[in-house]
Amino acid sequence: MDGILVANKPAGPTSHDVVGLVRRLAATKRVGHGGTLDPFASGVLPLFLGRATKMVEYHLGDSKGYRATVCFGASSATDDLEGELTPAEGPAPSRAAVEAALPAFLGAISQRPPAYSAIKVAGRRAYALARAGESVELAERQATIESLELSSWDANDPARPVAILDVSCSAGTYIRALARDLGAAVDNAAYLGALVRTASGPFTLEQATAVDDVREAAADGPDRLAALLLPIDSGLDELPEVTASDDDVAAIARGQFVRSPAPFGDGPIRVRDGRGSLIAIARYRDGRLAPDKVLIDAPVPVAPGGGTSGRG
Repeated sequence: MDGILVANKPAGPTSHDVVGLVRRLAATKRVGHGGTLDPFASGVLPLFLGRATKMVEYHLGDSKGYRATVCFGASSATDDLEGELTPAEGPAPSRAAVEAALPAFLGAISQRPPAYSAIKVAGRRAYALARAGESVELAERQATIESLELSSWDANDPARPVAILDVSCSAGTYIRALARDLGAAVDNAAYLGALVRTASGPFTLEQATAVDDVREAAADGPDRLAALLLPIDSGLDELPEVTASDDDVAAIARGQFVRSPAPFGDGPIRVRDGRGSLIAIARYRDGRLAPDKVLIDAPVPVAPGGGTSGRG
């Protein structure tokens, strides 16, 4: 059970809850995810099973796509719908005012993370301090907003209009903070009412599998569940690759350096065997390939006479 499962997380459970469910369904402890979603958020949650867990680090910097529901007319203690709301002073913004404010958020920006976040302050989570009534003022962080578009506007309640925004941003961007700051930019207040992650790097909502469908597949047997998995190097097409000889495959399986057929840069390199199967992620070192992530088992030594060299 080695591969990447692009799950469509529903609103409600935590990302850890979904990981735990897949661990049980796949009967493996080796499951990781490619970026936490808040419980109230839904959408793309890439899960890495088995040997694919070694690929997680190459996806931590993946850009993200979101569809954000921004509610004007009130601020929230948590910057989202779960916090206590405080009505804004002054008139609600118009659609034109919100659209005019969006360009200022494009590109590299500074964000103050929400007080109710998982950032550690003196060894304690910020949200724990905030819940205990302690004042939390977090340092600003850099983020990049690649695109930001207003896709729909609902002013049925003139005092509390709602905007749907399509956002493409760098990893680590706080969409709750974006909603809060957008409210301030139009001389009002706003909070995040709903959030759907539409993309996580190369993984999109269109290819994601609903959690109930994952349960159904697992009930039909491991083969059906395995059929939902993408190859372990999915989304890493930009990495160079090289094919190893049979002798080099055996050496790489033991973690040994092998001679490189060509020079490469400093980044990771995908190494395949003669059948096209990914066997390792390596790095180029002084004319050789140094295995960084070995994805196959080392061959069992054969003792004279045909038996294995192990004792038992």
